[in-house]
Amino acid sequence: MPPRRSHKKSRAGCRRCKARKIKCDEVHPRCGNCTKHGVACDFEHPGIVDSLSPVETATPRPSTSSNCDSPSTSTLPPTPSVDPSTPLPLYRNPEPLPLTTKSKSSRMMELKLLHHYTTITCETLAISSPVSEKIWRDTVPNLAFTGANFLADALLAVSALHLRSHSPQDQELIRASHSYMASTLSEYGASLSKGINESNAEALFLTAALIAFQSTASRIFTRDDSGDLKDRSDGYALPLSWFHSFQGVKAVVASSWQWLRHSGIVVPIIESQPALNLDLSGQNANFFGHLLNGVEEETLNLDDDTGNQILTRQAYQHAVAVLDWAHKIPHTGAPLVFLATVSRRFVELLEARRPRALAILASYFGLLKCLDGVWWLKGVARREVMGIVSLFDPDDEEWWPRLQWPLRIALYEGDAIPPDVWGADWAAETLLLQEASQNGTFISHIELLSQMFSAMQNMPTMPDAIDIITHQTILNRSQSHGGHRLLQGGTHSPH
Repeated sequence: MPPRRSHKKSRAGCRRCKARKIKCDEVHPRCGNCTKHGVACDFEHPGIVDSLSPVETATPRPSTSSNCDSPSTSTLPPTPSVDPSTPLPLYRNPEPLPLTTKSKSSRMMELKLLHHYTTITCETLAISSPVSEKIWRDTVPNLAFTGANFLADALLAVSALHLRSHSPQDQELIRASHSYMASTLSEYGASLSKGINESNAEALFLTAALIAFQSTASRIFTRDDSGDLKDRSDGYALPLSWFHSFQGVKAVVASSWQWLRHSGIVVPIIESQPALNLDLSGQNANFFGHLLNGVEEETLNLDDDTGNQILTRQAYQHAVAVLDWAHKIPHTGAPLVFLATVSRRFVELLEARRPRALAILASYFGLLKCLDGVWWLKGVARREVMGIVSLFDPDDEEWWPRLQWPLRIALYEGDAIPPDVWGADWAAETLLLQEASQNGTFISHIELLSQMFSAMQNMPTMPDAIDIITHQTILNRSQSHGGHRLLQGGTHSPH
């Protein structure tokens, strides 16, 4: 019989290998045997020595084989040798997951927010559009799960804000809403800086839309988060962030329409909006026409540059045309389009607090009274109209009379505003929508915007030219397609 091959004994092995009477390779921080069998090693976790299961600590029966640890058998599954009287457990004790109390709480909060979003919040993001509601409920979360972290965070942020509308003082919801939106904005901005492409266009559009929802809804809690709706120097603070966020949606759409126009997610959401048919001719007596009285004199007196005069006049005309269009079909969600469709010049006029721009904005908020039942628009009409009115002198004979319609609407008590108070016949909404669809859908307006955006890429020295070109193109279309007919018949000025 040949002599036994010499070998080096393992004297500093881990406790688990010693208990099992097998050779330990003494590799730190986890020996080879423990790594192979997927169990904890006391090299890495010294605290487990006292908690080893009976399987690992039981005294094995003497082995009858002298080469049980030979290379030929080292790949076989471990067969622990135990005393016959020792019962074998049906499973091994797994390593505990490194979950802290804080991480468990965060997981539960995310589950809570996701559940609330998919069961309740998603239904509030689409106004009278079952198709869009299904997309927000099912398709959008699935898209977020593909790696669009900024979209996932945006969903959770909006859901947290929705829950907070029911529990305004819940500190966990307040922190969740702020932190998830902060994360959204950071990653969203980083993705935009890298460029929009076919793979991220849908996620960026949806995230931009959710940021706009969040910006609008956050106004509800302005008093809780920053003390008041007033700043210390200028009184009432205009909600300019609404315009910036919705204008951001418009910019994303315009710059990525080459991919979005084929999207089965984005196109149905956009098509759920009523067709945008505007009368920019100024030849018809529309409901809000009085807001344009004296616009020529104003632009001549306040704008020295001829280009600015054109931009200012067109900005006012376009904004009033959108008001007239939305005033006829307010229950469709049409008033929301105002924020995204007005020109950049109009936002600048608001920032400058031009009285005409403020009066137009007050009328816009009056239109939102019809959507007061939507949680992220609840109370907006009354709060914002009263805030804007506070910026005017009641003795101002030029502008105070033009604020009477939004004041009357904002202060109206009741579930449904009578047509004679509103100034339009509710029964005509369906007919108007049918007529509007004959002249194209909202997609046609997006196509126009995309064309203008593409043209502007080659005109770096004229940043405001897109406002001029878009205005003129819409004017030509309204005259050629007869869009002005939608605003005729049944309309009358509030004065």
